[in-house]
Amino acid sequence: MATNLKINADRLWDSLMEMARIGATEKGGVCRLALTDLDRQARDLFVKWCREAGCSIRIDKMGNVFARRPGKDDSLAPVMTGSHIDSQPTGGKFDGAYGVLCGLEVIRTLNDLKYETLRPIEAAIWTNEEGSRFAPAMVASGVFAGVFDLDYGLSRADQEGKTMGDELKRIGYYGDDEVGGRPVHAFFEAHIEQGPILEAEKKTIGIVQGAQGQRWFEVTFTGQEAHAGPTPMKVRKDALVGAAQVIAAINQIGHDNQPFACATVGMINSSPNSRNVIPGKVFFTIDLRHPDDEVLSKMAAEAKAACDAAVAKNRLEMDFKEIWYSPPVKFDASCVAAVKKGTEELGFDNLDIISGAGHDACYMNRVAPTAMVFIPCEGGISHNEIENATKEDCGAGCDVLLRAMVERANAA
Repeated sequence: MATNLKINADRLWDSLMEMARIGATEKGGVCRLALTDLDRQARDLFVKWCREAGCSIRIDKMGNVFARRPGKDDSLAPVMTGSHIDSQPTGGKFDGAYGVLCGLEVIRTLNDLKYETLRPIEAAIWTNEEGSRFAPAMVASGVFAGVFDLDYGLSRADQEGKTMGDELKRIGYYGDDEVGGRPVHAFFEAHIEQGPILEAEKKTIGIVQGAQGQRWFEVTFTGQEAHAGPTPMKVRKDALVGAAQVIAAINQIGHDNQPFACATVGMINSSPNSRNVIPGKVFFTIDLRHPDDEVLSKMAAEAKAACDAAVAKNRLEMDFKEIWYSPPVKFDASCVAAVKKGTEELGFDNLDIISGAGHDACYMNRVAPTAMVFIPCEGGISHNEIENATKEDCGAGCDVLLRAMVERANAA
């Protein structure tokens, strides 16, 4: 390994800050929902930068973007890195974009050093990682990995009924390439931790061993709308009261299944949403996470039981659907070792860690040897406009990524 393999941390930071201007919010974050015009602008900027770095660009039918730097033997399967540039409605400037721009910075650095790897290097943007506008999350990398079929991915619709397929065509990112079905020698993803562990332990690099399993549910309670004044309490069929009981129960499920368990109701829509009408219908979501699949299944059963109890108590009807299941992930030992080696060569304090969040790397792990690099984020805060990371940590994570990728890209 060449001792002068170091990225340009100032250039990486400048790229992050320029990308963050697209969809910038008043509090310093971004709102760049998947397949909006802002998402298109961010994609256009990435593609422009990659072409300036001498890359060829391929786009598949899920809108995934692949920027390729050729290797000495371009017939070999590439070493790939990447993440996403879509955000939450009140998202931060580092979530996803950091991993995408680290891929670009790896390519720029190899160009600067005139370093030719044996295998090609690819930097990717994955479509709709967040799952905020279109559920579920990570749908396009899921299609790439064969978890979902193409028709399923393209048919995902937002709350206005607009599908991913139609929106990809509208913004000009419905590509010609088939999705997946091609070899990838190794995949790496750099990301902010999105939790407080690295900062609390004063570690620069998280060597990610795997990720928690996730189960997502969508639930609709139907009661009866009625006047808030004349309707006696004992005869009401209040869908919102039932949902409130479930929300409290889901929170308790998270507490009862420690360590590691997380349980969240993150979205709720009450109808008719009028101050003097008893709510007749409520839609809400449940997000359950745990690294042990047996415990995760137990949590799911407890969530269903809580919904059943609320329905019976409040005389409601229920539609209960599991819309997404992502099992716990264990990353490839050789790729994890490459991350660890790069970290130790550079002398960074590090920690083995499990990801509490889902990432595109979780699906790529099904089709290619995969690992992740984490860096700290301030206060462990993410999915928030105040999300923050330091220039130094951003540079450190990218330096580790560079070394891990070069090692695997030079493997026959």
